[in-house]
Amino acid sequence: MEKHPTKIHLIDGEKGGVGKSLFARVLIQYFMDKKYPFLAVDADRSNPDVSRIYESVCREALFSEDEKKFFEADKIFEWAFENSVIVNLPAQVYPLVTNWIEKNNLIELGKQSRISFCKWFVCTGGYDSVQLFLKSVQHFEKRIAHVLVRNCGLEDDWSSVEEMEEVQNAIKKYEVKVIDFPKFYSRERNAIDARGITFELARNSQEFGVLGRQRIKSFILSAYEAFETTGMLP
Repeated sequence: MEKHPTKIHLIDGEKGGVGKSLFARVLIQYFMDKKYPFLAVDADRSNPDVSRIYESVCREALFSEDEKKFFEADKIFEWAFENSVIVNLPAQVYPLVTNWIEKNNLIELGKQSRISFCKWFVCTGGYDSVQLFLKSVQHFEKRIAHVLVRNCGLEDDWSSVEEMEEVQNAIKKYEVKVIDFPKFYSRERNAIDARGITFELARNSQEFGVLGRQRIKSFILSAYEAFETTGMLP
């Protein structure tokens, strides 16, 4: 029996505070709502809020410089033989993830096993954030699909990025999909974070009131619509 295609979704951004974990939680909720088979992995040991909130579908794996722990990330690829995997990456892990992919020849191995990679690069629009995106896409070229996630909760004016010739050339050359991740009102976001609840619970919770629940539902729907424009799911 031939294996069904699966995908390893890497939620990256390299810097801390760019919105990776919020993005990962919404993507996890999308897979749950669509009833797509998947496994989530929280690789962020310093801030494991994804595994804390989505504990029932989440496992942990570690990217480490320690040779004795280097193999821990292998679990991610092993799990992808069964289902697609959503990986919430910590900050400043680009060299380790890149080494893991390249040294283990995972792109080629994945082709043989019908496992592909997609990197969702959450970006703030700041210079450093944009340069880290360029570094990733220029290294992997078309070998790994990239989605540039413009976090509109942190930046609502992307004209400066749109005018950067190097960015636009990379998007065109490497066929990068670009999506806008919608702004989420801080009142609801902070309350959800404080309670440590899933979006499923939040959008049905009486605590948020009629308008609060509506804002949560609108945010989720807008994010889902953006996801579906990429053609990268499930």
